[in-house]
Amino acid sequence: MADTAPVKTTILIVEDDRLLGDSLARALKRADYAVVSAVDGAQAISHVEEKGIHLALVDMRLPDTDGVSLMTDIHALEPDIPIIIMTAYSDVQVAVEAMKAGAADYLQKPFDLNELKIIIARVLENVRMARKLDTFKRREEAQSWDISGTSPQMQSIRDLILVVADTPRTPVLITGESGTGKELVAGAIHRASDRRDAPLVKINVSAVPQNLLESEFFGHRRGAFTDAKENKKGLFEIAHRGTLFLDEVGEMKPSLQPKLLRFLETQTFTQVGGTKEIQVDVRVIAATNRDLAELVREGTFRDDLYYRLKVMGIDIPPLRERKEDIEPLIERFLAEAVSELRKKVTGVTDAARKALVAYDWPGNVRELKNVMERAVILTGSGVIDLAHLPQDVVSGAPGGEIRAHKSLAEVEREHIQKVLAAVGGNRSETARILGISRSTLLEKLKRLH
Repeated sequence: MADTAPVKTTILIVEDDRLLGDSLARALKRADYAVVSAVDGAQAISHVEEKGIHLALVDMRLPDTDGVSLMTDIHALEPDIPIIIMTAYSDVQVAVEAMKAGAADYLQKPFDLNELKIIIARVLENVRMARKLDTFKRREEAQSWDISGTSPQMQSIRDLILVVADTPRTPVLITGESGTGKELVAGAIHRASDRRDAPLVKINVSAVPQNLLESEFFGHRRGAFTDAKENKKGLFEIAHRGTLFLDEVGEMKPSLQPKLLRFLETQTFTQVGGTKEIQVDVRVIAATNRDLAELVREGTFRDDLYYRLKVMGIDIPPLRERKEDIEPLIERFLAEAVSELRKKVTGVTDAARKALVAYDWPGNVRELKNVMERAVILTGSGVIDLAHLPQDVVSGAPGGEIRAHKSLAEVEREHIQKVLAAVGGNRSETARILGISRSTLLEKLKRLH
């Protein structure tokens, strides 16, 4: 198979002097750039909309506009296109105005073509370095996200977050079991994107009565229904220029699904009781722990909405499928709980650590966090041991080193002894921690001597 040819850098020349424009085009093509030309602002904007422009050379004086105004219009469409202003006037003020407005550089006519090529190369290199630095900063920031884990699966998710963050309006569907961190991934996408300075608005679809959900989404006009005492903005309007996170989107009633689909396609909506269409700029990130494809087959979720939401999909694997992430999470949640609760807990015993790693964590990362917080509370000081872990975590550990050569009665006796010791002999508290009644505990104490 033949190698794919590298994509050339495309330069837009906006110059109404056709002789000069043609001369510039020939020189840049000889320098191995791709070139498109325009003779006025309208034609330039058309090229920016239709072609992938990497840099623009813009004359200050054009038939239908001026260079600074055109630069503003271009940057409204594509903020990252560097623009070099060309002016025939030896007017320093014009150059200063252009640079203040965002020009990457300027040239005064007449100029030497070699000088032009040097400036273009320098501007493109500056852009390349700025993007490289931005990528580095974002990857560095990714290490501080709440998405902990050293497994290949979690590293792939971090990489995908950076890719998705660069698609400003593309919907995202995050799937995974409860407690895997879907909301954290949504937050990371928002913070890594250009929308980071605008709102991240969150709503749990299942937590809002379905008859009120449309009003929550789109807002309402006064008098639209009985309790509509005043006009109210909806979440889509509040999230303008930002991100709207729809958790448990699979719970959305079928009657509202077409309206969400229409918004995703048009970025417009109408308030409940309103007649005016409102347009906003919002990225929608949806999440679910349900199988939306199965809901589509059952007829409770629209197939067109499903396919529109999953243009970019991120599936978070359960914790039991990435065991190597458990120990880093143990250390992180231990440090957080110690700091928040102001306890003097210094670590986790080998036996407790093995039990934590061996457990399948049906509640995923959220359950692990809660278990570590509980253990820190019970321990108070010193180290976390098996006695400080819930019974199901300890029972869920395999045989191996934790129970080698011990009978079930011996393991049960040791565990009860450790819990009793941890709570100073308080039998009621011991029963509560073990998840049994006080009378059952007394029976076990008698039976196990």
